[in-house]
This record gives sequence, structure tokens and C-alpha cells, in this order.
Amino acid sequence: MNIVLLSGGSGKRLWPLSNDIRSKQFIKIFKDADGELESMVQRVYRQIKKVDSDATVTIATSRTQVSAIHNQLGEDVGISVEPARRDTFPAIALATAYLVDVMNIDPEESVVVCPVDPYVNDDYFEALKRLSDQADKGEANLVLMGIEPTYPSEKYGYIIPESEEQTSSVMTFKEKPTAEIAQQYIDQGALWNGGVFAYKLKYVLDKAHELMDFVDYQDLYDKYETLNKISFDYAVVEHEDKIQVQRFAGDWKDLGTWNTLTEAMEDSVVGKGVLNDTCNGVHIVNEMDVPILAMGLHDVVISASPDGILVSDKEQSSYIKPYVDGFEQQVMYAEKSWGSFKVIDVENKSLTIKVTLNPGHSMNYHSHKNRDEVWVVIDGTGKTIIDGDESNISVGDVISMKAGCRHTVSADTELKLIEVQLGSEITVHDKVKHEL
Repeated sequence: MNIVLLSGGSGKRLWPLSNDIRSKQFIKIFKDADGELESMVQRVYRQIKKVDSDATVTIATSRTQVSAIHNQLGEDVGISVEPARRDTFPAIALATAYLVDVMNIDPEESVVVCPVDPYVNDDYFEALKRLSDQADKGEANLVLMGIEPTYPSEKYGYIIPESEEQTSSVMTFKEKPTAEIAQQYIDQGALWNGGVFAYKLKYVLDKAHELMDFVDYQDLYDKYETLNKISFDYAVVEHEDKIQVQRFAGDWKDLGTWNTLTEAMEDSVVGKGVLNDTCNGVHIVNEMDVPILAMGLHDVVISASPDGILVSDKEQSSYIKPYVDGFEQQVMYAEKSWGSFKVIDVENKSLTIKVTLNPGHSMNYHSHKNRDEVWVVIDGTGKTIIDGDESNISVGDVISMKAGCRHTVSADTELKLIEVQLGSEITVHDKVKHEL
């Protein structure tokens, strides 16, 4: 089975754990079978491989998410990188070309496209296999998954099938309605549109060539920023007559807000937190090293990270985005391909960061024009290369680097550093990469 996971957005509705770099799908808030915390993307990837160990998984995403994907899933997962945001049709076309031209998959094979962050059980991925199998038959150019609705939701579009059979041709699509109209759709046998569909690779490649002038994957990638923004629904679905839908009646949740996310949490507290006996329906998610104590609260979510603190009634937490959009501040936590960093102090002419490097990983060999840096090793062992000179480092070592100095660090074990940046112009853009 070939699967493309669409991974986009900044997930600001889950602030302060999500930001412009760290989207909601990378927040480690669920537990795996061993009781270890995992993120939405880790959970979905694990479930796919459980159902089909040979599945080819490709994640269509922006450049800002590549490091977090490698950090959480390793280097083996395929990634189709969007050079710029151009909506879902260019993203899906690019991922399709990636599978054919880079992964060398036969254009006659089918692929399933779905969001990266549904909260579902394994039966969902069994349904994806059936979706792929149905697309293989060639009875329709697109095969969609229709979610059996559990209430008249205003958040989803609706698919109205022609029959009540498990696999049916599609009569029509309906946009997100009011609750009253949604109930009318459901009475007609309508299904939620969960944004999941399957097709033969050649089908979308042909559509892409009709609408965009390109030769192959690399040519499409190089021209990507010049493409018009257009959704897959508008470019393809609305103009296609040969569409089928398969029903899915299993558990399916869209965890887009704190209200829905906490419904799926196994534990009421993640991180340092205490609820007293008078709390009811309260959840704490704390990424800080200080404890949170909640007393006498009802239906409240409390979340703390280096980016900020949220204390909200759960229902009101759905309306967080306009407030967060008004925050202009530096990203305080991010995952990189080599590990992660957390900003712990910001001054006028200095920035102090706690850096964690995963074993066997290293930073790029780089320099800065406008700032000095000091590293203090607080845990683990590794190596530094400073202007070509290699040295072993361990706990207690202090490494100083003047502006213009070329440097990198690699981790033998998990390596933790305190990095102090000093200068009058400290920005993320002040970085020049070099070859070793």
C-alpha cells in the first residue's frame, strides 16, 4: 500500500504547545503500548506499519517540518517537500510525481492520501487498504472514504452517496452546513468527508500535466513557487464524474482543538502537574520543569510550554486562534533533525538556549557573522570541530567561539549543552553553512 500523509498547518489552536515551526501533529501527548509518550504523527505511522509493514509512507509537508519528521520517525520515511505553500492540489501533484519519479513506483499503482493527524484505531488503516484495493479496480478515478456521522456537525463537508451499499457512486458533495442542514443531509444518508481518497498515480499525474506546465518531479519542484494556489477539491474532485465512496463506521476524531484533544488523552496530567480531589474534567499538559497545581476547577485545560501558558475553559479553548495570531514572539522550542532546543532566557544582547543532540547526530558545520557563542556541556559526551580542529567533549567543558568561527558539535551519547549567544544582532538568519 502507498500512502501520502498531508502534514501542514501551524496548529495554533493548540497553542502554546504548537507554533509556526512545531505543528500539532508533533506534540507528544499520547501513550504507546509501552507507556512512552508519542505524537500524532508517530502514532499514525506506527499504526500504518502495524497494519501493513511493507507500506510506502510519504509525508507531504513544508520545509519547516522536515527536521521534526526526521527527529520523530527517523530517516527512512519518504518526504515530499513543498518549497512554498500552494494549497492541496500542487502538494498532492508534487507528492504523486515524487512517488513515480523518485521512488520509482509504477504509475498504474494506487495511492491513498489522508491527513497526518486523525485519532483513529487500527480498523481505519484496514479501511485504507480496502480503499486502495478499490482504486486498483479502475471502476472510478477517485475513491473516497466517507465517515459515518455520529452527530450533525458543522465542521465537515458531506458526501451524499447514490446507495446504501458499502461502496457506492457519489451523488453529490455538500459544503460545511449549519447543524440544522447537516441533519437533513444525514437523513439523506450523507457521510462526513474526512479528506481521505485513493487514485491511481497516473490519474493525478495526467491532471497535473493538464493544469501545470512541467516535465517531471524535479521540474515541478523547481517551478513550484510560481504555481497558482488551488485546492484538490476545486481542481480535481468537482470536475470528476467517476467517483466512488466507501463507508467507514469506526472511531474517527479530528483533534484540532484543546477540547477535542483532551477527550483522547489517556491521562489527565502530562508532565509535572497535580489535580486535587475537587477538580473535575481538568487536564494539564506541562512541558516546563516547574509543577502546576490545579484545585477546585471544572472542565478546564491548563497547558504550559516555553512559548507561554494557557488556562481556559475547554469550550472556550476552541476560539484561541485570533488571540494567538496577535502574539509576535520568538519561537521558544523546536525539534530539529539532530535533536531539539529550548530557549531559557532572552536579554537585549544575549540569548540562552538548552540544546539536546540525539546520539549519533550533529549540527551543520556553520558560522555566524554577528554573534559570539559559548557552549557549556551539562550532560553526555561528544565531539566538536572548531575551525577544522576536532576535540572530545564531556560534562563541564566550555567551548567559546567568536563571530566568523566555523564550528559544529556531534553527540556520541545524548548530549546536552547550554548555548549562550552574544551580540547586538541575534537572529536565526545569521547562519552560514560550510563544507567539512
